[in-house]
Order: sequence, then C-alpha cells, then structure tokens
Amino acid sequence: MPRTARAPAAASSPEEPESASASGSSAERSLRLLALLASEGRALTLAELAAQLGLPKGTAHRICTQLLAIGFLARDVDERSFTTGPALRRLAIDTLNHGVVRGLRHEVLSALVRQVGETCNLTTLDGAQVLYLDRVEAQWPLRLTLDVGSHVPLHCTASGKLFLSQMPAKARDAFIGGLPLERMTPNTITSADALRAECETIAAQGYSRDNEEFIAGLVAVAVPVRDASGAVRAALAVHAPTARMSMDDAIGRIDALKAAAEKMAALL
Repeated sequence: MPRTARAPAAASSPEEPESASASGSSAERSLRLLALLASEGRALTLAELAAQLGLPKGTAHRICTQLLAIGFLARDVDERSFTTGPALRRLAIDTLNHGVVRGLRHEVLSALVRQVGETCNLTTLDGAQVLYLDRVEAQWPLRLTLDVGSHVPLHCTASGKLFLSQMPAKARDAFIGGLPLERMTPNTITSADALRAECETIAAQGYSRDNEEFIAGLVAVAVPVRDASGAVRAALAVHAPTARMSMDDAIGRIDALKAAAEKMAALL
C-alpha cells in the first residue's frame, strides 16, 4: 500500500510567545543594555548601544522601545539618545534600601553622628537632583529636617556638587548646561563656568563643600561612597548651622566621614 504522506509541520506564528531560551536571551540583552547605560553615566544613541553590545540596530531598537514603554529607559534632550528612566532609578533606590542591609547602613550613619555630633545623611543621584536615602538627626534644638525620600538641588548642595564632580568632563559640562542654576542664597553658584571650576576642585580634593549655598546659615561637607569598581554610588555628608559648626569645623570632620564611607561601601 502506498505510504500516507505526512502533513508538513505548521510554521510557528510570529504572534506566538518566544521560547524559554529566546526569552532568556532577550532578558539578558535588556539587562546588559541597562547596565551599559548605568555604567556610562551619560545618554547613548541607538547606534552606540548597538555597537557596544554587539547587537543589530533592529534588535537594539526593539529592546529600547520595550524599555521605554515601561519606564526603564527615557529619551534624552536631543530625542536621539537614551538614558536611564525613572523605573530603573526607583529599582536601584529600593535595592539600596532593602531590609537587613539598610539597617546596617543606618547603624553606620548613627555611629558617625555620635562621633561628629551633627546630623549626617546618605544620598544618591536621582536624575537631575539629589535623593536622601537615609538620615540621622543630631540631638540639637536647632536643626534642619529633610525626610528620607526628599530631593534637593545639585548645584548648591555638598552632595550634589560631589556627584557632578564625578561625571566625565564632557557629560558634566552638558549636564551643567541644562541645570536651572537658581540662586538660593547670596553664596549660591549661579554661573555654569564657576560651577564647572568648582567641580574640578572637588574632584582634585576628594570632598565637597556647601558654604551656605543652599540655605543661609547652614554649612555641609560630603565625601563619596564608592562601590567595588570605584564608581561613586552615594555620598555621605554632615551639615549643621554655622552657629555650631564653621566651615573649618566641618572640614575637620572629613576623616571621620571618609572612614564611615569605607564601611558604607561594603553595604552597597
């Protein structure tokens, strides 16, 4: 008897979900793309992303479109480049604030406050602002209260200027050019050139100062908290009213801040 011909296998539909291996590959590419943007510290074009990741432009475009839709990427000012989005920043912040590790970081901050006798805070860069991750108040009647989760400007705070100083020069110049350099006090730096020069000084000396630039009568100093690769992921700062702490007094606390920053680095 003649053999019965077998029906040809049905072609997979483009609407069918990806296989587990394909899906895993797509997830890996997305994570690599996000990691690249986070490590570069600047916006990248589609062509740059594709080239550095070794991906076809079409694949890179598809991944970027998906990540844009869920907020993990955002368009830069020129619309042709991509930068990290609010969802990715929130994920990073939530990770830094997670459980047991957050408690250990808080204890480092508390011990620092007991040592220096003034309010200390841990901050990170969140877009074009400084975000307070943690804060321990000194027990003084005269103090400034900023809750965890508060945002403050970059150009007039010790932590903010520290973050600016750690950016690659070209990216920093462009970033400063887009900041609204609002005058908060008579001491606020409102010139882009002066702020760039200040950032060069900070990068060379390893710490940043707020000499009554954000709030009149308040001074602060900040030092970087670096991860295992040496990248600055956070800043540790002390601040107090000038009635209790002069700028020279604040600088005298730098060594204590740096020692605490080293302990904090192991908890990132």
